Amino acid sequence: MIETASLLMVASGAAHAVVNAVVKSGGDKMSSRALVDGSSALLVLPLAFVASLPSGAWGYLAGSLIVHLVYLVCLVKAFEAADMSAVYPVMRGTAPVISAVAAALWLRDPMTVPVAAGVLLVSLGTMVVAWWNPPSRKALGWALATGASIALYTVIDAKGVRAAPSAFSYFVWVFLALGGCIAVLFALWRGPRFIAEARSQWKPGLFAGALSLVTYGLALWAYRLGDVPRLAALRECSILFAVAIAFFFLKERISPGRALGAGLIAAGSAVLLAL
Repeated sequence: MIETASLLMVASGAAHAVVNAVVKSGGDKMSSRALVDGSSALLVLPLAFVASLPSGAWGYLAGSLIVHLVYLVCLVKAFEAADMSAVYPVMRGTAPVISAVAAALWLRDPMTVPVAAGVLLVSLGTMVVAWWNPPSRKALGWALATGASIALYTVIDAKGVRAAPSAFSYFVWVFLALGGCIAVLFALWRGPRFIAEARSQWKPGLFAGALSLVTYGLALWAYRLGDVPRLAALRECSILFAVAIAFFFLKERISPGRALGAGLIAAGSAVLLAL
């Protein structure tokens, strides 16, 4: 079961990096995010007719919706302010420590010394990226706020998926609620810009929306099987995929500091995988 949860998280991290690369490569970042979330909601809609209602988890769904909205605004602002290779490691690497502490206190998930070591290596890699050739203060602030909101929704959804009748039930309804509401809000916010973006970017948006179902569906399944401190940190191997995508596909320059930070994150992920 532990091995299954670990593999699910690594796959989730890889898919998550691709989704964010699609958002980063879009012209208008908020419109791109609206396309991604709206597509995921439409794709999952038929499953609502066969999925049971998430009884016992409605409060967690509501909390997750609010936190995800904050998270996505911060994410878009961070991507507007700096390169993906600069802010993505910061936003993803700060989340594991906060998630681990919150999960240990709220969910009573165990925090062993090896898990703590892996989490700290992941976060140390983040600090290296932030310290050596950092993004602007504005971009760094948005990235740190994104990381804090990631940690918060991680713990809320871990609690929610355990309270729901099944992982499938929570998965379907969380995407209907989040995808539908966020897509509508962001589309209205951007107005004509969203229409223009939808005409030119609907195919990448649809692809990323489908991949969003994969990445967070795998994460929710894993949270139901294993402990959040270890799994939340392990998911941040997405940073490695993100740096590779930024270099090879987005043609961003990867500084030595960013490469060293990614290496530390890889080391932390390896420790967590070995447990």
